[in-house]
Amino acid sequence: MQKLRDRSRELGFSQIGVTGITLAHAEQGLLDWLAAGCHGTMGYMAAHGLKRARPGALVPGTVSVISARMDYLPRHTPADWVAREDAALHEPGRAVVSVYARGRDYHKVLRQRLQQLADWLAGEVGPFGHRVFCDSAPVLEVALATRAGLGWRGKHTLALAREGGSMFFLGELFTDLALPHDEPAAAHCGTCSACITACPTQAIVAPYRLDARRCISYLTIEHHGAIAPELRPLMGNRIYGCDDCQLVCPWNKYAQRSPLPDFDEREGLGSATLLALWSWDEAAFLRRTEGSAIRRIGFGRWRRNLAVALGNAWRETGDPAIAAALRAATDTDAMVREHIDWALAQRTH
Repeated sequence: MQKLRDRSRELGFSQIGVTGITLAHAEQGLLDWLAAGCHGTMGYMAAHGLKRARPGALVPGTVSVISARMDYLPRHTPADWVAREDAALHEPGRAVVSVYARGRDYHKVLRQRLQQLADWLAGEVGPFGHRVFCDSAPVLEVALATRAGLGWRGKHTLALAREGGSMFFLGELFTDLALPHDEPAAAHCGTCSACITACPTQAIVAPYRLDARRCISYLTIEHHGAIAPELRPLMGNRIYGCDDCQLVCPWNKYAQRSPLPDFDEREGLGSATLLALWSWDEAAFLRRTEGSAIRRIGFGRWRRNLAVALGNAWRETGDPAIAAALRAATDTDAMVREHIDWALAQRTH
């Protein structure tokens, strides 16, 4: 196992752990969450039923799951990165993109490197059955990671590691190998509820319970339709994802920089202005987001998100350049137009 861990580090993973395929402890929580409708319009969350909590049903023959953590803070992230990210949220004209999405699409990075790990392992033990996953199938990633000793589930529902905070991705290698299992990690949130208090839309409705329908990450990335008008002012200048619950988490003082250039910031996405991004046409959007997770939402949702943020900035600053840019928009998508009209209505003079 030590050779496997060493190889995983060479491939850019921060930590790996191994667990079995029993996640019975997570089944009722999953069913209750789905029954309450907390998954919103993410129909795929319910489509596979309890397969999500049963790795052996998802991939027959699976005996062990290798769970892998990959830190994603860019290589040159400054020591005061939390303060800088928080400051950006208070600059209405800034466009705030979640840290994880400023570099290369993590799905591609993790899948490729997990496959390389599987190929290396096959060279060590001979051919074996396996499947690689990274946020791409009905897999309870956090439940597997905690069982594999990578960390514990924070009250914001994300995985937390003592030596890495929560600024990391998870990926899995389902195998038919009988590997030694790691001990589950103990929880260390204690009485802290900073993440619950910090959520702009109060989407963390109880410790360890997230209502996606109110979550800004869900609204800006997963949700296809119009954003509820009452939630729009709460989104501020966040146009793709939201890091608020992570920025206030004390454990993120231990967040690690990635050794990989893949997660370095692209296209100035850590400092871009709303007006600069609003000026992109669809061709520019597709060109500048090539290889990025952002491209997955498409140009329509990108414009919708920007319109909401511009409306919030217009209300707060009264900058005539914002109103001019919104009025000059030629979008024909009805949903986008409705958000533009809302944005302009945020200031009446």
